[in-house]
Amino acid sequence: MKKINTALILCAGYGKRLNPLTLNKPKPLLEVKDISLLENTINLINNFGIKNILINTFYLKEQITEFINKKNFNCKINIIEDGDSILDTGGGILNLIKKSENENFFVFNPDTLWSKDYIEIIGKMESFYFKNKIQNILLVVKKSNSFDKKLKGDFNLDAKNILNYKEKSFIYTGCQIINKNIFSKVNKKSFSIVEIWKQLINENKLYGFESLNDFIHITDIEIFYKISKNQ
Repeated sequence: MKKINTALILCAGYGKRLNPLTLNKPKPLLEVKDISLLENTINLINNFGIKNILINTFYLKEQITEFINKKNFNCKINIIEDGDSILDTGGGILNLIKKSENENFFVFNPDTLWSKDYIEIIGKMESFYFKNKIQNILLVVKKSNSFDKKLKGDFNLDAKNILNYKEKSFIYTGCQIINKNIFSKVNKKSFSIVEIWKQLINENKLYGFESLNDFIHITDIEIFYKISKNQ
């Protein structure tokens, strides 16, 4: 069976909703139960069996570089800067994949508290992706599974695993698989990945895969403190 060899972690954002904690520390380095969000994400990727990771940086980038250099992770990690200006999610992903010869990538947001419980479902999503020869699939969860009850839904997931906007009862978890060819018509540097999703939805080509795990996402500072207390 085909396997994905490289994972991307998006670490360039300002984390403004977590001010004042993120005024002097990038959000991926905030800690829950004495482990940073970034390290927690790297551990999930490592436990899944992927040993090549690309990380993008912009805001307080020196701290993330220093953190990675000090740690002895059992994988190859390359840090790629967004450049002189932040590239947003889509531009950040595109800038990362340009540095790789691979065609398919996992993409993770470190805002989610990933656990080993996700490994099985992520593996099933990967199998579905290759079996159906698609180019983008998002791991989604029902709103009822979210720790943060204020989160609004992003998509509807139909019986054929296709995402649409008809009824937004599912939330994007922050894990997706992406093929570099979906960027073939992009001619700008900075843009949101949502633009790509909208285009694929219009073509009925954006796929989703449901996770049944509890979804714990660091939405804002209020949720951060609640999660820290409950973990």
